Amino acid sequence: MGDTVVGFTLLLLGAVCGGSFGLPSKFVRKGTPWETLWGPFFFFVTILIPIVIFPLIAKGLFATCADAGYAGIIMPVAFGLLWGLGSMTLGISFGLIGLSLAYALNYGAQIATGGMGPFIIHHSEQLATPHGYTIMTGVAVCVVGVIVCGRAATLKSRSQAGGGQGQTVLTGGKLIKGLVVAALSGVLCACYGIAVSFGGKVTEISVGGYGNPGWRAAFVVAALILWGGSVSACGYCVYKFRKNKTWGTLAQPGIDKVLFIALVMACLHDGAILLFGVGASKLGTLGVAVGYATFMSFAIIVGNINGFLTKEWKGASKQSLCWIAAGVFVLIIGVSLLTKASLMQGEYEKSKAVPVESSVSTE
Repeated sequence: MGDTVVGFTLLLLGAVCGGSFGLPSKFVRKGTPWETLWGPFFFFVTILIPIVIFPLIAKGLFATCADAGYAGIIMPVAFGLLWGLGSMTLGISFGLIGLSLAYALNYGAQIATGGMGPFIIHHSEQLATPHGYTIMTGVAVCVVGVIVCGRAATLKSRSQAGGGQGQTVLTGGKLIKGLVVAALSGVLCACYGIAVSFGGKVTEISVGGYGNPGWRAAFVVAALILWGGSVSACGYCVYKFRKNKTWGTLAQPGIDKVLFIALVMACLHDGAILLFGVGASKLGTLGVAVGYATFMSFAIIVGNINGFLTKEWKGASKQSLCWIAAGVFVLIIGVSLLTKASLMQGEYEKSKAVPVESSVSTE
């Protein structure tokens, strides 16, 4: 019970970071090229922080990766590359459809893919158990909550279009493009959870060979995923710089503010995924499946709170506000089911660990 409370608390803290990392981008001067902000952001997230900070926390980080060999690191790195594509497209979707709707669609796809993917890949034999059914129900409820939140964001946009509130109105081709990009980014971002589920060998070596506790070992797995993500995310940013000939913006007046904002975003982002990794490790063998859906549901709530704080909902209709309230309520129900499933899974593991008593009684 204690580990479950700690795990869900860490997931909530991680969600606060994850649901807020895009918020500082709203303070960048209008007209700043996308790559001028997101290029440094991805460099900080995937290269600088893992190389400079992570080894100070996890002893023998680089040696652990070497000891794990190709077989031990290839899956975290490969799925990390896909996660990098997802993070990059999430950044694009922010500019297309705003924080609230982008987070809702992205995290909805992540809940479905990241919650069930590791479960099916690694523990499919538990799908037909009581806690397995509860997990699937919890994930499904969370997805419904995301759909309701998405409906709320759509109604908000329509009401603002008719209310003349000076907001950026989502219509036509830009809206459709934003919806597709946000949903696709969610499927790709969910590869982070799948990557974590393949980090068992690396964690084992870090704990057993270098004396790191589990939470420190999580930094080694995270480093591999982020380095894989650097190939796709940073590579795309280099492409944007070359295509748009915007390298010079990195030397223009005001770049120090942009770089500071990118660094703050990077710290929030890496803080989120690290808290997720440590929190999920506290929830048992199905921690990634339960933890991912919970983490994303919390983050949707935080993302929408940030949307209210930045006045994205200014002038929204009463109907849209009712829908967003309903969506948050449904997400809370889904998280409650996942919490119950985690406790049920713990009891299941304990029952399997207890030796079977002989059915022959003795006098």
